[in-house]
Amino acid sequence: MKKKEKEQDENPLHKEFGILGNIRYCFQNIKKYKPILILFIVLGVAMNSFVQVLGTFARKYVIDLVMLQAGSEEKDIMPLIKLIMVLLAVYIVVWGVDSFSDNRRGHYFIYVRMKMITERVTKALSMNYQNLENPKILDMHEKACRATGGNDEGVEGMMRSFYDVLVQAMLLVISLSVVIVLDVRLVLLIIVISVLQYLFFRHTVKRDRKEVWDKLSPTWRRINYMEHVTQDFSYAKDIRLFHMQDWILGKQHQVLAEKQEKMLHSRNLWIYNSIFAHGMSILQNAAIYAVLILVFMGKGMTIGNFTLYLGLASTFAAALTEVLNRAGDLKKNSLWVDDFRSFMGLTDDEEGDCIPLPKTDCYTFTFRNVSFRYGGAKSYALQNVNLTIRAGERLAVVGLNGAGKTTLIKLLLRLYDVSEGEILLNGTNINRFRRREYFALFAPVFQNAEIFAFPVSENVSMKPPKATDRALAEQYLVQAGLADKLAELKDGVQTELLKVLHDDGVDLSGGEKQKLALARALYKEAPIIVLDEPTAALDALAEYRLYKNFDKMIGKKSAVYISHRLSSTRFCDNIAMFVAGKMVEYGPHEALLAKKGAYAEMFEIQAQYYRDEEVQLNEK
Repeated sequence: MKKKEKEQDENPLHKEFGILGNIRYCFQNIKKYKPILILFIVLGVAMNSFVQVLGTFARKYVIDLVMLQAGSEEKDIMPLIKLIMVLLAVYIVVWGVDSFSDNRRGHYFIYVRMKMITERVTKALSMNYQNLENPKILDMHEKACRATGGNDEGVEGMMRSFYDVLVQAMLLVISLSVVIVLDVRLVLLIIVISVLQYLFFRHTVKRDRKEVWDKLSPTWRRINYMEHVTQDFSYAKDIRLFHMQDWILGKQHQVLAEKQEKMLHSRNLWIYNSIFAHGMSILQNAAIYAVLILVFMGKGMTIGNFTLYLGLASTFAAALTEVLNRAGDLKKNSLWVDDFRSFMGLTDDEEGDCIPLPKTDCYTFTFRNVSFRYGGAKSYALQNVNLTIRAGERLAVVGLNGAGKTTLIKLLLRLYDVSEGEILLNGTNINRFRRREYFALFAPVFQNAEIFAFPVSENVSMKPPKATDRALAEQYLVQAGLADKLAELKDGVQTELLKVLHDDGVDLSGGEKQKLALARALYKEAPIIVLDEPTAALDALAEYRLYKNFDKMIGKKSAVYISHRLSSTRFCDNIAMFVAGKMVEYGPHEALLAKKGAYAEMFEIQAQYYRDEEVQLNEK
C-alpha cells in the first residue's frame, strides 16, 4: 500500500485500473472498432487448441494400430492408411481454418491499435495548451505513446496476451482431464514447479518495470529532442557555423548511454529469468518421465498410452507455465494500458455550464487584478494587472524581454488560465465560454511563424483543401507582400511547402514566413488581431513599415501589438508598459513621454533608430 501511495505522490495523475478492468477496456475497443475480431478470437481458441491436442491423440492411435498389426499374423496396412488419411484430412481442414483465423486476427489487432493511436493523437491535439508544458503530463504522453507503439506490448500486447491465455487455458483443461487420472501427485508437482517459474517471472517483470522502463520516460524525451535537433534544418546553420557537431554528438551519446545502461540492466534481468525457467523446465520434464516410467514398469501401459500421457503431461505442464507467464504478460501489459488510460482520462476544465459567446462586433476585454505564476515557479510572471482593451482599439504592449508581455497574451488568448483575478469579455468571465468558440475570436501572429508541409493556400487558411478559398488566400498573400514570391512559384498557391512530404516542396525565408503568417491572420477574419513580436528579426525601419501597412489592412478590428521595440507605439491608441511582470504605465504615446517614466526612458534609448527612420521616410 505504501508503495502505491508513493507512486501516486510521484505522479498523482496516474491511475491503476486492474487487469480485469483493462481486459474489459480492450474488448470495448474491439467491439467499438472491429467487432468481428471477437468471432476470430473464439474461432482461434477452438482451432488452436484442437490442432495441438490432435497431434498427441493421433500419435497414440497410430502407434496402437502399428503394435496391433505387429502382433497379428495377418498384416493389413489399410486400416493404418485409412486412419492416417482421416487424421490428415481433419488436420488440413483445421489447420486451414486456424491459419485464416490467425491471419485475420493479427490484422484486426493492429487495426484496433491504430484506432487507439488516433484517439491518443486526437487527445494530444485537443488538450489545453497549458498542460503541454507540464512535465508530468509530458511523461504521461510519452508513456501513452509507448503503450501503442508495438504489436506485443501495451494495448495490442494486452489483447494478444489475453488471447494466448484463453488458448492455453483450453489446453490446460483438456490435458488435465486426462493426466489427473494417471497420478494426482504428478499434477501437483507440475503445478508447484510452474508456480515457482511464474513467481520468478513476476518478480522480473516488476523489477524491469520499476528499474528500467519507468525511469526511461525522461530519457525517451531527451532522445527525441536530440534526434529533432540533428534532423531539423532550422538548426543546421548554427550547428555548422559554430562548430557544434562534437558538442551535440556528445549530448546525444550521453542520452543514448543512459538508455543503453537501462536496456543492459533489463537484458540481464531477463537472462536470469531464462536461466531459472530452463532449470525448472528440466526438473519438470524429469518428473514427468520418472512417473510415466514407473507406471509403465509397474502397472503396465501400452506404448500408445505411454506416448499419449507423455504428450498430454508435457502439454499440461507447458500450458500451465504459459497460462501463468501470459498472466504475467497481462500484468505487464496492463501497466502499459494503465498509462494509456491515465493519459486518455486526463480532463481539462469542465465546460458543461458554458454560455454562448455574445453575438456582436464589439468585444471589450478587461483584466481585473490578474496575476499568473507558471507551475512550479516561485515568483509571479504577471502580478495584479488591471487593463482594458476596448473594441476597435489599437493597444501596444511593450517592455524588455522577460517583462511578461507574452504571458499577458497567453492569458488573453486563454492558452493559460489566470492564477488569480479574472479576465472579462463584455463583462463576463472568459472561463464561462467554450474554449474552441473563444479561440475563434483571435487571429494571432507569433514570433516564430510555423509552416506546415501543406500547399501555400492551406498554410494560409489552416483548413482542409475543400474548405480552403484559394482566391481569398492568394488575395491576402498579395496584401501581405508575397506577390513576387507567388509569381515565382510554379503552382502558385497550390505549391507544396517544405520537403518533408514532397521532394519538390519549397522552403520560405524567415521574412516570407512572417508575411505568410500575416496573411493567415487576415484570412481568419477574426475580430481581434494579436501580433506577438513577429518582426523581432527585422530592423526598426522594416518593422515600422510592416506594422504600419498591416495596421491599414486590418481596418477597424481590434489589435494588440507586442514588442520590446517601440515601432508600433506611435499609431496605437494606448500603450501598456510592463516591467518585471507588472504594468507600470498606461496611456497614449505622447502622454507617456510627458510623464518621463519607464516608457519615456526606453523610448529615448531607442530614439536614434526612429530619428534615422523618419529621415529615411522623409527622403522617400
